[in-house]
Amino acid sequence: MSKVPKAAAASNRHTRRWPASLAVVAALGLQLAIPPQILDAPRWIMPACGAALLVPLVWTNPFHLRRDEAWLRWIELALLAVLVGINAVYLAGMIGVLTAGDTGDGKVLVKAALLIWVTNVVAFAVWYWEIDRGGPFARMPEHDHEEERPDLLFPQMTADIPGWERWLPGFTDYLFVAFTAATAFSPTDTMPLTARVKTLMAIQSAISLLTIAVVAARAVNVL
Repeated sequence: MSKVPKAAAASNRHTRRWPASLAVVAALGLQLAIPPQILDAPRWIMPACGAALLVPLVWTNPFHLRRDEAWLRWIELALLAVLVGINAVYLAGMIGVLTAGDTGDGKVLVKAALLIWVTNVVAFAVWYWEIDRGGPFARMPEHDHEEERPDLLFPQMTADIPGWERWLPGFTDYLFVAFTAATAFSPTDTMPLTARVKTLMAIQSAISLLTIAVVAARAVNVL
């Protein structure tokens, strides 16, 4: 049985789109589980808008990144704006419930806070995946893109470790960065280098802190 070269295997892992698409679908699905007490509106409207933006991305690059077109990148950014906007609306609605004193059911607040936190992680993971060094297409060594400066400094980029010479970050790596930023409210093993990623990470940490420290803590007190 022939073995796949390490460089080809690394490139194959790097070009996978389906993990990012699956994460976005999961985040949009979670919006349908937001308690109706948090937002007095049909819960399917905003997830439907996000799903409509996701369809052309999956249609053109269902499993691996093959087509690089400018309009695809704009759709991706619009999808991210929808996800972040959905989360902001629900977070504002939950804070409104708290300030109105309507906190009789703490389970509702805990559930809403958890869904908002998970969506926050997924949305910013896609942000980091999309903008680091110009996006997933620009990071591919086989494409003739002008290489941009790294936005994130991964540990694999700082040391000469055998077996990691041709390593490229995949979506799972960016998901881990988003998870640690939302949990520790700061970078952990991966450092932000550019102003745009520092700004995004600050916004993500602020949303996570507000959700956990203010909303979830209040909900636990109600319980």
